[in-house]
Amino acid sequence: MDQPEFHEFENVRKEGEASGQRYVEFLRVPRMSAGVYVLAAGAADPQQPHAEDELYIVIAGRATVWAGDESRPVGPGSIVYVPAEMPHRFTDITEDLRVAVVFSPPESRPTGSAS
Repeated sequence: MDQPEFHEFENVRKEGEASGQRYVEFLRVPRMSAGVYVLAAGAADPQQPHAEDELYIVIAGRATVWAGDESRPVGPGSIVYVPAEMPHRFTDITEDLRVAVVFSPPESRPTGSAS
């Protein structure tokens, strides 16, 4: 039987900051993976479409998210679902962005690549 895991968002974020990574995966199980994605104010988001469905939960910061043919402002508490293979990215990042990300099935890229 699988065991629960407990993580602190800020600890994972700091791990990424210390290693210079925008994305740090903290969970990988057979049906999903999860990580923390951080973009500085004014940064460009280098994302490419993923082979997996993706859920973003904005913890801090402000930006616009573009997905498919739509764009919307996001901030703390915003939740965005992006279907697999849909082009998407954050734009107009006005405050440092901190986002929890869930992939299902698990992200197929190696940990540490741009999400």
